[in-house]
Amino acid sequence: DGSPQITPVWIDYDGQFFLVNTAEGRTKQKNFERDPRVALSVVDQTNPYNTVSIRGRVVEQTANGADEHADKLAKKYLGVDKYPFKAPGEKRIILKIRPEKIFHMSS
Repeated sequence: DGSPQITPVWIDYDGQFFLVNTAEGRTKQKNFERDPRVALSVVDQTNPYNTVSIRGRVVEQTANGADEHADKLAKKYLGVDKYPFKAPGEKRIILKIRPEKIFHMSS
């Protein structure tokens, strides 16, 4: 229906792009193909009033290295070596987000 989708996601930064890993065919992919604008919100786990908000655009999607990237994120967020939620036959993709505006707030 065109309304914004709000979903917690694991993110990574490669020095140029913010990277989100998802499965091919998910709502995230369909939404950015319709409109590449996205917003990310990062909250400090020790202080929820310390946040970074990123506005940008998905400029590329790739399956190249996506399974390894999912494993890297699983290590970062769960402390495990292998992404544990991959469904049989699922194809992972990386969404590359070029930041356009970054806002930081803290208390």
